[in-house]
Amino acid sequence: MTASSYLHSVRASYDAVAVDCARLLGTELAGKPLDRAMLAAFAECVRGEEGGGGRAVADLGCGPGRVTAHLDGLGVRAFGVDLSPAMVAVARRTYPGLRFEVGSMSALDVADGVLGGVLGWYSTLHTPPTELPSVFAEFARVLAPGGHALIAFEAGDGRVRLEHAYGHPVDLDVYRMPPDRIAALLAGAGLAEVARLLREPTRGESCPQGFLLARKG
Repeated sequence: MTASSYLHSVRASYDAVAVDCARLLGTELAGKPLDRAMLAAFAECVRGEEGGGGRAVADLGCGPGRVTAHLDGLGVRAFGVDLSPAMVAVARRTYPGLRFEVGSMSALDVADGVLGGVLGWYSTLHTPPTELPSVFAEFARVLAPGGHALIAFEAGDGRVRLEHAYGHPVDLDVYRMPPDRIAALLAGAGLAEVARLLREPTRGESCPQGFLLARKG
């Protein structure tokens, strides 16, 4: 699958599920204390950057905006970017006080070195592994020195085909990756690992979940 064809499939699939995804995942974080702990640590790292506590944080692949709003509640100036126009429309309706934009995480409309943080909350799991170096390089490009990136992903090794989600047919591949490989790819982009968390699956999950926090030197 080429880069353009996988992006087309991701956009079309998430346009189809946008409303039901927002409905089904709206309160999901409430039951996941470890996930919230990683988001809290990320927010504290961003707020604590020397001279960078006021910099914006981009939630890349923000979907319906629930995690963007959670970050805003943690005291960081967060905005969302998503490939799916339907997802962005849902996010804007649900959180009218926050900024959401249509865009691709592989080609961000953001200047070099201006962000305090970048969040990829399960938003790279449809990206073919061969494309991840360029995606993580884009994350590093927009981060200020000392800025942080937090990546949430499905831990494992291999590709899972997804043809149905949130009550709709979809056309998606899910790439599960070992934490060490994610860390190595981030390091290759100039983002050094700060911390990682690997937790067992909870209800509705079929594999361990990984979280990796990294910092731009």
